[in-house]
Amino acid sequence: MKTLRRLIYGEVLLSVAFVTLGFLALFFFFDFVDELQYVGKNGPTGYQLVHALAYVTLMIPSHFYELLPITVLIGTIFVMARLAQSSEFTILRTSGLGPWRAMKALLVLGLGFVLLTFAVGDYLSPVSDRTAQLLKARYQGSITVGQTGAWLKEKQLYNSYAVNVGALSPDGNMHAVRIFEFDSRSFLVSLTQAAQAHFGEDDSWVLENVERSEFVSRGGDMAKIERSHLDRFRWPTEISAEMVSVALLKPDRMGTIDLFQYIQHLNANGQAAQRYEIEFWKKVFYPLSCLVMVVLALPFAYLHFRSGGIATYVFGGVMIGISFFLLNNVFGYVGNLRNWWPWLTAAAPGLIYSLLSLAAFGWLVLRR
Repeated sequence: MKTLRRLIYGEVLLSVAFVTLGFLALFFFFDFVDELQYVGKNGPTGYQLVHALAYVTLMIPSHFYELLPITVLIGTIFVMARLAQSSEFTILRTSGLGPWRAMKALLVLGLGFVLLTFAVGDYLSPVSDRTAQLLKARYQGSITVGQTGAWLKEKQLYNSYAVNVGALSPDGNMHAVRIFEFDSRSFLVSLTQAAQAHFGEDDSWVLENVERSEFVSRGGDMAKIERSHLDRFRWPTEISAEMVSVALLKPDRMGTIDLFQYIQHLNANGQAAQRYEIEFWKKVFYPLSCLVMVVLALPFAYLHFRSGGIATYVFGGVMIGISFFLLNNVFGYVGNLRNWWPWLTAAAPGLIYSLLSLAAFGWLVLRR
């Protein structure tokens, strides 16, 4: 049995590595072509060809994380179909490789892919993606999300604050910062606008070039606006640099721990966390899809192929992998819009394909 596992594992690993390398090369080419439009726009000291190459290279771990379950499916289908076509799998079956043993062997291999996917998606991909974004921002401009920037909220002892950060520069400074202060009755107390801000050493922000407007109530409907200009203003807060970068970067590029901590911050301050909760559970369930893919590929070993028919089934595996990727994204968007349970939204694609793989296994392997 150990020899059989060594044979199957070696074939599957080689095939998955080849398919993964092919997909990564394709995405590398597409990303590089897309980056060429930004090369040389800011002069000789701006974004150059070497920076584009570095940026595209740093994006490889993110693509690897997204593609691995699909390439596991395609590579395993190819190996199972090839073994069936050459009658090698028939020989393995006569040597004692029953359906449940074959499934167990593939699940062990799939567990290795699960650990690899989790490690890349939780440790390597967030670091490389953040480095890529900072590299691009250094030569193109600041990091921002749309025209309105990122919004954060914080509750303090007596008042609450809504904070808007327009952009984050590579050196860690924030730009176009606006801080709205509300009292316990949710009345606007003050508005602080700063052209630039940086993080202090004592859980505070140091705002520079500040325009501050205070709304002073005189009782009844009477109110007064007091405006002042300050060169520097210290604002005590628990909003850290990591939280600001999390709000400005895509949630699917963050680590599981960072997502969980940010969700806790959002819930503590009464902010909507549905989108981030869905991404958190997708981070949990997405690596497990590698197990689903190897089970889905096993029935291909029990099919009977004619000469040249293997290409059709490999193409079918490609379509199944693409459909899983699309369904995973669609469920995320729909679940966020319809306010579905985050864990169910993230787990639904994997559950659907698990049922399909088990049904195929039961029909083609056990019944026939």
